[in-house]
Amino acid sequence: MSVAFSSVRPRSKVEVTPQTIQKMLDENHHLIQCIMDNQSKGKKAECTQYQQILHRNLVYLATIAGQTFQWMQPSTNLLVFFQGQFGNYQL
Repeated sequence: MSVAFSSVRPRSKVEVTPQTIQKMLDENHHLIQCIMDNQSKGKKAECTQYQQILHRNLVYLATIAGQTFQWMQPSTNLLVFFQGQFGNYQL
């Protein structure tokens, strides 16, 4: 069973790497699929459980994002930052 589905999450500091973030994004994708599946079957209790886990994961990712951008210079252009991370992706 994935860490995202366990009822008790470890409280220790985990090193934030692109791999750990990707793992959480993959888990969130799976959670969304489970929510949609349970909604179509009318299973409200299961939906609520998965939504709570998804919410916790999203808050965690938002916190990481907030901490990441705190150390950046105020004049840093966000688009330049993302282009450095993901190449010349056109919006």
